[in-house]
Amino acid sequence: MTEKTDVKRRKIESTALLKKSMSDYFYDLDRAAKDPGRKVAWCTSVGPAELLRAMGFAVHFPENHGAMLGASRMANDFIPLANAIGYSPDICSYLTSDVGSYLKGETPLSRAYPGIDSVPKPDVLVFNTNQCRDVQDWFSWFARELRVPVIGVTTHRGVGEVTKAHIDSVARQIASLVPTLEEISGNRYDPEKMEQTVGLSLRCSELWREVLETAVTVPSPFTFFDGTIHMGPAVVLRGTKVAVDYYEALLAELLDRVKNGVAAVDGEKYRIYWEGMPIWGKLRDLSEFFSGLGACVLASTYCNSWIFDALDPKDPFNSMAAAYTLLFIVRSDDEKEKYIEEMVAKYKIDGIVFHDSRTCPNNTNSRYGMPERLQARLGIRTVTIFGDLNDLRCYSEEQSKTNIEAFVEQLENR
Repeated sequence: MTEKTDVKRRKIESTALLKKSMSDYFYDLDRAAKDPGRKVAWCTSVGPAELLRAMGFAVHFPENHGAMLGASRMANDFIPLANAIGYSPDICSYLTSDVGSYLKGETPLSRAYPGIDSVPKPDVLVFNTNQCRDVQDWFSWFARELRVPVIGVTTHRGVGEVTKAHIDSVARQIASLVPTLEEISGNRYDPEKMEQTVGLSLRCSELWREVLETAVTVPSPFTFFDGTIHMGPAVVLRGTKVAVDYYEALLAELLDRVKNGVAAVDGEKYRIYWEGMPIWGKLRDLSEFFSGLGACVLASTYCNSWIFDALDPKDPFNSMAAAYTLLFIVRSDDEKEKYIEEMVAKYKIDGIVFHDSRTCPNNTNSRYGMPERLQARLGIRTVTIFGDLNDLRCYSEEQSKTNIEAFVEQLENR
C-alpha cells in the first residue's frame, strides 16, 4: 500500500482576515434582527442576494448555517428532531439539521460568536430552486413557523444549452420579486444601488476564480479543503466590498506562494479532483489523510459553484438569471461531463473522487454511470466514497479510507 506520512498543515495567513470578516458579518446580522429599523432576508445560497442587498436587507443564508452545523458536528444531535416532525432521514441534511437546530434552540453561532443566541429572525424568505426543490420546502416550513412571507424563483433543471428562453423566464421571476421586497423593506428599488451591488458581486466572483485557479500551478498552493473554508465571503458576502477586499488579500498571498514554489501539500505526487458535496464533519481529517498519501485534492465542482462570470452590472436581472442558470448543478449530464473534462485538463488531474452524498442527490453525480463514462473517455482513475454532507451516520471512515488508499495506490502503479 501507499506509504502514509505525517502531515504539517500549512497555515494561510489571510485566515485572520477571514475570521474578522465573517465575525463582523454575523454580528451585524444579529444587530439587524434586533433593530426595528432594519430588515432581514433569508436567501438560498445561489438566490438573488444581489437584489436583497441592493434593497437594504441584511441577508442570512441558511445553507451556510447548515454547513456550520455539519462542520461543528452538531448536526447529528438535531436531525432526529426534524425526523420526528415528519421530515424523512433521506432528504437534505442541511434542511433537517437546520430545522432541528431551531427546534432545539441551539446554534453553532453561539459557540463561535459570544452574544449571538440564535439565527436572525427573517422578515422575508427568498429561495431559488436551482440547487434543489428542498430549499422551497425548507423555507416554506420556516415561513409557516415564523409567520413571515416566502417568495422565490423556480429554475429550470437538466439544462443543456442555456437559451434566451431560459434566461427570460428566470429574469422575469427575479424582477417580479421587487414589489414585495419594496413593501417589506420600505425602500424603493434603486437601479444605481443594484448596479453597484452586482458590480461588487461580479468582482468577488472574478477574484474567487483567480484564487481557485492558483491551483493550476504544480505544486498547488491551495487545496479543496482550504477552499471550503475560504469560500465563506463568496457565499455570504458577495455584493459587498468586504468580500472583494478579502479575496484581494487572499489572492496576493497565494500568488506569493506560487512565485516561491510553496506547496499546500509537501511532496505533492498526485493531483485530485473532488466531485460532490464536502463531508463537513470530516474536512480536517480527510485533508490530512489525503496529504499524508502525497495526494493534493486541489479542485472541485463545489467551490467553483460560486463563480458568476455572467453577471453584468448594466443588465442585472438578465445577467443574474444567466449566472444562476449556468450553474453546474442545473445542467444536463452531458454538460456536466464536458465541464469536468475541462477541469481535468486545466488542473492536470490524476484522479477524481466522487462523493455519493446520501441526502443530497442533486449534488451527487456518481449514481448514473458518470464515473465510469469519464474513466473510459479520459483514461483517468475514479473512486466513489459514500457519506453525506452533514449526517455522519452515513459515512464509514474505515471503508472510505481503505477505498481512498487503494485508489491512490492505483495512481502510483500507473
